[in-house]
Amino acid sequence: MLESIPNRKIIHIDMDAFYASVEQMDNPDLRGKPIAVGGAENRGVVSAASYEARKFGVRSAISGTLAKKFCPELIFVRPRFDRYKEISQKIHKIFHEYTDLVEPLSLDEAYLDVTTNKKGNPSASLLAQEIRLRILNEVGLTASAGISVNKFVAKIASDYNKPNGQKTVNPDEVIPFLEVLPIRKFYGVGKVTTEKMYQLGIFTGLELKSKSLEFLEKHFGKSGNFYYNVVRGIHNSPVKSDRITKSVAAEHTFDVNLSSEIFMLEQLEKIATSLERRLKKNNVAGKTVTLKIKYSDFTQQTRSKTLPYFISDKGLILESVKELLFQERMKDSVRLLGISLSNLNTEEKKTVVVQLKFAF
Repeated sequence: MLESIPNRKIIHIDMDAFYASVEQMDNPDLRGKPIAVGGAENRGVVSAASYEARKFGVRSAISGTLAKKFCPELIFVRPRFDRYKEISQKIHKIFHEYTDLVEPLSLDEAYLDVTTNKKGNPSASLLAQEIRLRILNEVGLTASAGISVNKFVAKIASDYNKPNGQKTVNPDEVIPFLEVLPIRKFYGVGKVTTEKMYQLGIFTGLELKSKSLEFLEKHFGKSGNFYYNVVRGIHNSPVKSDRITKSVAAEHTFDVNLSSEIFMLEQLEKIATSLERRLKKNNVAGKTVTLKIKYSDFTQQTRSKTLPYFISDKGLILESVKELLFQERMKDSVRLLGISLSNLNTEEKKTVVVQLKFAF
């Protein structure tokens, strides 16, 4: 047993190809076929791909055009976010029957702290199995799970036996598990960082662990401390059941690039209308207005303005956005515009979590 690791029991639940699986569940004609949720047009992007499509290399975030090239038989389905949210709420209702310490990461994944739980079951592994079975029986979808002593390891473990599987990394297995783990599988180590680590001779957790804190901070800045700790099984971030929304945003990617501020203003009014609707739905307001601009060469720029008062009205938002738009000349034609409101009037709640020690 590692003394440096708090004896928590964390489950990371990750739905399998969630958006695509919902579409296949609702439409039997799509079952067993390669589908992509997203747009097939020139500017379309894949939001999710079924496992049948993934075999061809189709994955989220690639263009619809490239996805169709990889898989000519690919079927595109328009996203239905209201439906995904409805299903997600059913799944989260199940989570809360086991613990109130549920931290959603998105519609399709969440952390659960079951150190103490409503079922009085000391086995996190059995709880994960039961939760996954209930999701299958009550919702009709499969989920995968990772179980371990902290969020970092649980997140990595949930990807091991996908789809429809789970993996438990017990306290005494954490270090051996991390030492043999390829560095590209470390959660929080992206593609660019992976390449940089390869150049430094770091390919596995063991090789990362061999580097000093000074070495890692020299090459990776503040992230160096994170890498130094997690490879030693140290990740003390608690499951936060009261995550506070820090910003509300709306944006749009255009089929044809915009080169005139007049056309941009027309689109920004529509985006501001959508943003106002979201703000009022969530009953929030904010002080900082940010305009997001993505140019045709994919470079991105943000311009922000902080007001002395909270706003949620479309007219007031647009007033600030116009000022930001004309702050400086556009350097190129524009493919995406977005508006976000941050510095919100939501009060941050503080929860004190007492972690009790049990045999895992």
